Amino acid sequence: MARLKLRRTPRTAPPTADPERHMGLLDHLNELRQRLTKAFLTLVVGVVIGLVFASPVLEYLKSPYGQQFTVLGPTGGVVAYFRVSLLIGGILAIPVITYQLLMFVLPGLLPNEKRIVMMALPAIVGLFIVGVLFAWFILIPPALDFLENFESEIFRAEWTADQYLGFVTALIFWMGVAFEIPLVFFVVGTLGLIGPGALASQWRIAIVGASVAAALITPTVDPVNMMLVMGPLIALYVLSIGLVAVGNRIGIDPTGRSERVSQPS
Repeated sequence: MARLKLRRTPRTAPPTADPERHMGLLDHLNELRQRLTKAFLTLVVGVVIGLVFASPVLEYLKSPYGQQFTVLGPTGGVVAYFRVSLLIGGILAIPVITYQLLMFVLPGLLPNEKRIVMMALPAIVGLFIVGVLFAWFILIPPALDFLENFESEIFRAEWTADQYLGFVTALIFWMGVAFEIPLVFFVVGTLGLIGPGALASQWRIAIVGASVAAALITPTVDPVNMMLVMGPLIALYVLSIGLVAVGNRIGIDPTGRSERVSQPS
């Protein structure tokens, strides 16, 4: 009688756990500290560079006003100078800040997922610059024109450096940040972490959020400037819904393969 030979199947070692996907609370807090430190140091370097170029930038930002600023205290000019330096530093540091933020809120990414984030980063920074240009060339001229000519028979517009630059720099920087949001949502949608339906169903919250953001960006009581900012913010939210839908269609599954598979011929 022939002996039946049993074949033992070799045991495979369990997959090594990715430490980035199994971090404790203290590990997350330590990672947050490291990323905030890197972002802060990058901002400091940007501000130092901004100190060198603040003078010509300040002159350029003053051009719509057309005259010298008024300062109401001995430190008014210094504060205005450092405000512009901070704006320059923020613009220069935005690539690193955006990267550190994405890598913290999207922990434990697979290599191909990290590649998607890295590929999207230049476009996100580019959109920030587009938002800055949009604010300067599209939003600020009508906003300043309205404020300068409002009841001109009664009021004479003489703006201080702090008030004028506070208005202009806030509008420029935060509109740049707002223009990044659609592509950030696209990246998150590509990773399968959010769907267009979830965004669309929260449209009421989006409108309230856009109105609050517009009120914070333009700290004026007039509805004209608020609507000038609120309109683009709502449009960007609608664009985010469309980009999330596109991201879901071309997204990747947890194994790193594309969700789209070719059908057999």
